[in-house]
Amino acid sequence: MSFVPRFTTGQAFSQPLGKIVCVGRNYAEHARELDNPVPSAPLLFIKPASSAVDIDEPLEAQFARGEVHFEAELALLIGTPLTRATPQAAQRAVAGLGLALDLTLRDVQARLKDKGHPWEVAKAFDGACPLTSFAPLEGEPDWQALHFTLDIDDERRQTGDSADMLFAIPELLAEMSRHFTLMPGDVVLTGTPAGVGALPRGAEISLALAAGASHGAVEAITRTAD
Repeated sequence: MSFVPRFTTGQAFSQPLGKIVCVGRNYAEHARELDNPVPSAPLLFIKPASSAVDIDEPLEAQFARGEVHFEAELALLIGTPLTRATPQAAQRAVAGLGLALDLTLRDVQARLKDKGHPWEVAKAFDGACPLTSFAPLEGEPDWQALHFTLDIDDERRQTGDSADMLFAIPELLAEMSRHFTLMPGDVVLTGTPAGVGALPRGAEISLALAAGASHGAVEAITRTAD
């Protein structure tokens, strides 16, 4: 069954979920915490639509394959096609703001990276992208003033501010559209801040996004399987 993005109003988006375009190391402190160099250009990769699940459902993380790391990210729902767009045009194509977990099989990824192999299987597996609903946009938000958090069992683990991104959202969307046409129903993940770590079994995970007074907020609570 196709995953259909939904708005916080309860309305379904007009298109099923397409691809999920992601950027790695878009926060300098996150790059440093994993001993990775801070990039000078966006590091892009794609998760398939089959990796998406509703974040309100219990997370069936693939614990049997090693440590599963959580990475909270601001998610953008694309509403109009974008190909080789300007930053100004790109930001007008966003239909909604939400949150995602970019779940990562960290042990699997480390082994693949050590061998110089692609690591999609560590990022694009079934269930690797839990998604919240999206706050609908009416006009353009302040792209430098978006704030989100992730708590595990009432302990703050990640805090993200869009002003800290290495590549600001309009420019990031424009760069993505140079390589991949973004279509209605596609989702863009904008990178994770510092604080990532192993996802515990049987834990409660809370995410919250403040998108500004005119755009509302997004909140979600889920649990991991025991």
